[in-house]
Order: sequence, then C-alpha cells, then structure tokens
Amino acid sequence: MRHILLIFIDGIGLGPDDPATNPFAVAAMPTLTALTNGQRWLSDVGQQTSDRAILVPTDPRMGVPGKPQSASGQATILTGRVVPELIGEHYGPRPNPPIREMLAADNFFKQVVAHGLSAALLEAYPPQWHTAINSGKRLRSSYQQAAHEAGVIIFEEAHFRSGDALPVDWTGEAWRSQLGYTDTPVLSPFEAGRKMVALSRRYDFAMFPHWITDYIGHRGTLADAVRLLELIDGVMAGALDAWDADEGLLILTSDHGNMEDTSHGKHTENDVPTLIVGAEKAAFADGLTTLADLTPHMGRFLFADQH
Repeated sequence: MRHILLIFIDGIGLGPDDPATNPFAVAAMPTLTALTNGQRWLSDVGQQTSDRAILVPTDPRMGVPGKPQSASGQATILTGRVVPELIGEHYGPRPNPPIREMLAADNFFKQVVAHGLSAALLEAYPPQWHTAINSGKRLRSSYQQAAHEAGVIIFEEAHFRSGDALPVDWTGEAWRSQLGYTDTPVLSPFEAGRKMVALSRRYDFAMFPHWITDYIGHRGTLADAVRLLELIDGVMAGALDAWDADEGLLILTSDHGNMEDTSHGKHTENDVPTLIVGAEKAAFADGLTTLADLTPHMGRFLFADQH
C-alpha cells in the first residue's frame, strides 16, 4: 500500500553555524546527516539529494512580515493555503476562529477521508489533555483540529498502553518522568522509530507530531536541545531501518524556526527543513518551496491512483 508518514517536528529551522547557540551545529546526528551527504542541517545546507532522501529548505514566511507562528504554519501545512496571508498575520500558538474555519472547510485529513482512505494522528494524549479539551479550557492545536474535523480518533492512554499509538517523546520516558506514570511502556529511540513506521502502515496517511522541540526552543538550554536532537536522530535511525522506499513517502517537516537559536527563546524567520524519503522523493520535491506546497504535493502522490 502506498502511504504517507508525515513526521511533524515543531519549531526547528535552518540556522547559522554557531556552536554556542545552534544545537544543529554540535549535536551528534549521524542518521540525519548521512541523508544529507554529511552536511549538517544549517542555513547554508541548500537542497541536498542523496541515494535515500532529499532535503528541501522550505519557506515558512510566505511573504508575510513577522515571525512565523505555530497555528498559521501548521494550518498552512495541512490546507495548502497561505494562511498567514489570508488572515493578515502569522498567528499562534493555537488557531483563532478564522484558522479553525479554514481547517473545518478543508484540510488534508478531510481530503484523505473523502477519498475513502484512512488517516491517523499517531500520538496518544494523556487523560488531562482530553479533560481540558472536553471542558473547553484548552484549544486544540491546528493539526489536532484538522484531525478532529475529519472525524479521526484522537488517541488516549489506553491506545498507548495497547501499542496502538506513541507518546509525544516517542519512547514513553516523559510519561514516567513528567506525568508520574510508573508502569507505562518505555521503548528505546530505535525501537520507537520502528514502531512509528509499523503503526503508520495501518493507514493511508499517518501524522506523528512532536512539540517538545518548540518547548525547548522557548525555555530550554543548548544542552537540552542537543540531547533532544540526538534522541530524534536515534528515532529516525529506527524509522529508516524499518522503512521500505517502495511503500510510500516518509516526510519530516516543521512549521517555523525556534530551537536552532537557543540565545533568545523566540521564533525565528529561518527556512525550515523538509526531508523526503521514498522512491518517489524527486517527484514530490519538484516545485516544493513553501509550507503551502505540502498538501497539494501529498494529494498528488496519495490520490494519483484514484484519478
């Protein structure tokens, strides 16, 4: 089955080669840099094509002044519309009414379902998140809202325990160290990466969102960011070990820059990385320049056999 696994890493951009502030300049990332011909993911990396992957520096600004934000960036990724231009600003972190209206009208999760295909958000959310959402005390993020509008089940603790979803940190360690659980599953990064791919094979379109990068970008240290990037590299090692180039497309992207500059705790205006793995990577990368290109390119790939 041709399918897409979209790995969304919140708040990572392509920044300067500054080892004092940019964790991408110092972190040990052998898996990801091997995909980019040994080049670190920095502002001068340019488009890189290797045997297995293509890296495309991608514009999150899209001609709108100011620093790109989460709600409008994520909505752009999942609607194919230049949301900041349509609402007159970059907006976030949670979607405002105009963004929610756009997500309700159309988004990639809804397109997948409308084509009779299956979609999933692979993250499991803890009970307190569901309680806050159901009580109206918390708004969904744009990608959560997109899945909700399509009628996609939002996974919970039981799905994590049964192995049908993964926690935000992939491994499950955060559920123990941050949420106080003592008996939830814990995987190695490599195992978690393989598990993510295995789960994605159940669906035509699967998205795994990771937001801790953005949190560290706002509140963490360079050392925190380096540790997180090395975890992500380990997860991707497992994912790539499991991924078959002919099964579809594995795509990694972000909504805005942030963690690539730990000197100020704010978003940046840097390009973001879009990594494409799969036999049809070149066709997908062709003409990809901004976040608004992702949904039409995913649709062209996933719905091609239905036209």
